[in-house]
Amino acid sequence: MKPLAGLKVLDLSRVLAGPLCTMILADLGAEVVKVEPPWGDETRGWGPPFVAGESAYFLSVNRGKKSLALDLKAKEGQEAVRRLAARADVLVENFKTGDLARYGLDYGSLKALNPRLVYLSLTGFGQTGPRAKEPGYDAALQGYTGIMSVTGEPHGPPMKVGVAWIDVMTGMMGAVAVLAALWERERSGLGQHVDLSLFDVGLFALVNLGESYLLTGRPPARLGNAHAQIVPYGAFPAADGWLVLAVGNDEQFARLCGALGLGELAERFPTNASRVEHREAVVEALSQVLRTRPRAYWLEKFQGIGVPAAPVNDLKEAFQDPQAQAREAVWTLPHPLLGSLPTLANPLRFLSRTPASPSLPPPLLGEHTEEVLLEAGFTPEEVRALVEKGVARRR
Repeated sequence: MKPLAGLKVLDLSRVLAGPLCTMILADLGAEVVKVEPPWGDETRGWGPPFVAGESAYFLSVNRGKKSLALDLKAKEGQEAVRRLAARADVLVENFKTGDLARYGLDYGSLKALNPRLVYLSLTGFGQTGPRAKEPGYDAALQGYTGIMSVTGEPHGPPMKVGVAWIDVMTGMMGAVAVLAALWERERSGLGQHVDLSLFDVGLFALVNLGESYLLTGRPPARLGNAHAQIVPYGAFPAADGWLVLAVGNDEQFARLCGALGLGELAERFPTNASRVEHREAVVEALSQVLRTRPRAYWLEKFQGIGVPAAPVNDLKEAFQDPQAQAREAVWTLPHPLLGSLPTLANPLRFLSRTPASPSLPPPLLGEHTEEVLLEAGFTPEEVRALVEKGVARRR
């Protein structure tokens, strides 16, 4: 048995944050029904790459789910969702604030049918505030929340994080919120409406940089790969590639300088505070020596003296790392079109019992429409009528 076996989740979300949230729940054993329009989740068309017509983007966050292709603009589609919500434990949606009220699928309407329903709304800016009605896109939120202002080289333009960073964190926070609401339901017997926004998550995730601003009133600057409060900490060039140094204390810095033949540098800047103050001099002195030898030479040397260091891998190197192999970082699933489908493994490890594990592959559009509706009490004639009217689509 998986930890969430028996939990029924109705997923009205699309693109990234919501689907990532519900995929986490599916990996942990929840039964997730993905309700998508008859033309499909937008990410089915986001590519290349496409493999056998399926986009890598969609495949990355939709395993373990059943696809119910349903037009929510049609009254029959809205009624179908209400019937499903009456039997569900959790509903996840990422429509613009207030949109689902037009269809009678808002929390207030569904609560009347199912008081135990945990209803998670994922939006750009939340249910309240002057921007509540605005759409939310990860790149825009990276701009709004300030993370772009601290990402990039000091004299270069602001940069976004290479993946949709705020979307990913919002999806993970969504899973936390759902589990917390379910635990509270065990005591109260009632579900609740959870309001989670990309904007709030983006600000929360600024952690030490955000707190530094709050305490000093000074917005931090871009530092490239460096750390605002630790030196040396970041990427350095070796003769044949890049490596990362993450020197966390003065003793490690002394050992690093000894290995590089820079004992005088350790004497000049014995404390982290002094190294932060003289960041450019420290980084330049280290870089001059590191450039003289291959990356593998330095990594072996640093590992032997307990100085934290790592290669800057590309994705091929990352997935071929022996640690990735040992930790089974890739789950392989059978797929009706692709055959063997590699997917990114869920990082949660339950060592004693109830492990997270892959179940269904990412669904084809409408693959489970008939199955889901029949299980919800629809007759075969009702399902056929929905399909003939174009309200539902089946594979």
